[in-house]
Amino acid sequence: MTGEPLIDPFGREVNYLRVSVTDRCDFRCVYCMSEEMTFLPKAEILSLEELDRVCSAFVSRGVRKLRLTGGEPLVRRNIMSLFRNLSRHLDSGDLDELTVTTNASQLSKYAKELAGYGVRRINVSLDSLLPEKFASITRWGKFDKVMAGLEAAKDAGIEVKINCVALKGVNDDEICEFVGWCGKHGFDLTFIEVMPMGDIGGETRVDQYLPLSMVRATLNEKWTLDDIDYSSGGPARYSICKETGRKVGFITPMTHNFCESCNRVRLTCTGTLYMCLGQEDAADLRTPLRMSDQDDLLLDAIDEAIGRKPKGHDFIIDRRRQRPSVSRHMSVTGG
Repeated sequence: MTGEPLIDPFGREVNYLRVSVTDRCDFRCVYCMSEEMTFLPKAEILSLEELDRVCSAFVSRGVRKLRLTGGEPLVRRNIMSLFRNLSRHLDSGDLDELTVTTNASQLSKYAKELAGYGVRRINVSLDSLLPEKFASITRWGKFDKVMAGLEAAKDAGIEVKINCVALKGVNDDEICEFVGWCGKHGFDLTFIEVMPMGDIGGETRVDQYLPLSMVRATLNEKWTLDDIDYSSGGPARYSICKETGRKVGFITPMTHNFCESCNRVRLTCTGTLYMCLGQEDAADLRTPLRMSDQDDLLLDAIDEAIGRKPKGHDFIIDRRRQRPSVSRHMSVTGG
């Protein structure tokens, strides 16, 4: 680190940057995108070199964890060059972790290379263990391809955590099975409440919303979950499943506001920085990035943005007007 750490107005140190490297995806998950998406023109997207420069500026100010997300990050052309370049911060000791959230569709191709660039663990989004239901949720996803990707990650020595969005009437009958399946394969597991973000077509958030308090109650009927004091740097609260020995996490943006310990900000592929996933306020980093080859303007813009980071979010499932709390799709900011 070469500069002062990033401290927000509430005394929280921002040391975790999530970067959406593309808004494009090879799936169309029903809670994330509409089936007919309009994607950003390429001219608006930061180049891989620009993404490296922004990430490196954050690392210089104390960010210790970088997570690349999408859309689906591994569908971006030449994305491995960004992992390769960012891995220099792992080698120098300035970065603790370089990781990725993926749907696993491309892991058969890239897992070994990711491991070579210092990626030690990944998050994989998976919302059903039944091929037909998986196809219905993802619309375009290929279940066998995802399973092969998970095996490739294991073979490469990458630790896998499964992220499962709890969807009422969709996968709530698989909740207990997920715990056993993850235990069998040596995966940790996190359940996530659906978030009211973006117009997703015919589906509504009221239809999909399943409180994780109900998920936990269902799990307690079959599994023994002991709460533990563990943090992966994100908002999940974790338990250990006594029967499998694996961690089970719960992310509850709706039923529990986890903002008091928030240490992260999110950068879109267009260079827009969101200081809170559940707020519309944002900062333009693309303009100062492109105005100068030096980082002074960029770092000033980052400082100004962190100075506006809010205390918390205001996610609400609006049952009367059936509209999202935040207009942008989850794929824009990558979760």
